[in-house]
Amino acid sequence: MKKRNYNSKFTKKQFIVLIVCISTGFMIGYSYNLAKDEVKMNSNYLEQEESYREELISQQERNKELTEELIALQTKRREYEKDFAENEEEYEHLLKEAENLRLLLGEIPAHGEGIRVTLKDGEYNPNSTNPNEYIVHESHVFNVINELKVSGAEAISINGQRLKSNSYIRCNGPVITIDGKQYPAPFIIEAVGDQETLISALKITGGVFDQLLNDRIVVTIEENDYIQMPSINDE
Repeated sequence: MKKRNYNSKFTKKQFIVLIVCISTGFMIGYSYNLAKDEVKMNSNYLEQEESYREELISQQERNKELTEELIALQTKRREYEKDFAENEEEYEHLLKEAENLRLLLGEIPAHGEGIRVTLKDGEYNPNSTNPNEYIVHESHVFNVINELKVSGAEAISINGQRLKSNSYIRCNGPVITIDGKQYPAPFIIEAVGDQETLISALKITGGVFDQLLNDRIVVTIEENDYIQMPSINDE
């Protein structure tokens, strides 16, 4: 009887040990899995951190490149500003020359003070056997135009048509043809420019005005405070 009680107590101890072993094993397994998950999480975190670090380094390098590019552009801009400041007068002179050239070519509208020259055929002379002696010819028109150009006229028109640098002019009796367009007499030549200079050039002794009078052409020269001409592209 005592022996059986001893075996019963022993079995109870074994059961307790078994429970403890199972619990311990469970705790060890749980700790192992927890540690494994933690290691995995730490590994993922390290990988993500490394990715962020590489991206940050890449952005820093790009920012450095952009900063260097900005500094280079700012340096170039300062050089341009310095160069422009040193050559401002030269630039203004070149711009003015370009503007004058565009005016002469007729590429832009012209306006300002100027003069108006009117050419008419002379009165009919029954005693004259040659009517060409008092008719306006293209040579008369050319003489006026050339003198106006030499005197600094910015723009010239005949009967309202703006002249180009290569305009074709031909007279045929009472009609003048300019670049294929015909206009009847009288021939009105307008020029934009300094009035005093233009008139003085035409009326110089022995100049165009005297030659026209000698050819019995009726000539009138008038000042005009405001003349406006379209560009050749607007006509």
